[in-house]
Amino acid sequence: MSSVSKVWSRIAAVVTGAVLTLVVPAHAWAASNGLDTVVVEAARSRRRGGFGVFGLFGALCCLFVVAAIVLTFVLVSRNRKKPRDPRDPR
Repeated sequence: MSSVSKVWSRIAAVVTGAVLTLVVPAHAWAASNGLDTVVVEAARSRRRGGFGVFGLFGALCCLFVVAAIVLTFVLVSRNRKKPRDPRDPR
């Protein structure tokens, strides 16, 4: 196993441990304080009227990001040069 892989696995283990140490107790505290019912009531009373302005903006932003990723991939793969033959005069 390469050293980079070892470092990344250790970093991932530390981050996972920190997240579980902070998120699980916070979730248990929030569930025991009745905040879960407040969230459920807020979700029920929310208006269900289509996408709205932010939904349209979010969809356009998502399409822009996907198009940028595809364009980057196409440009990188197009500019990738084949190994040159040392006998080729070009």
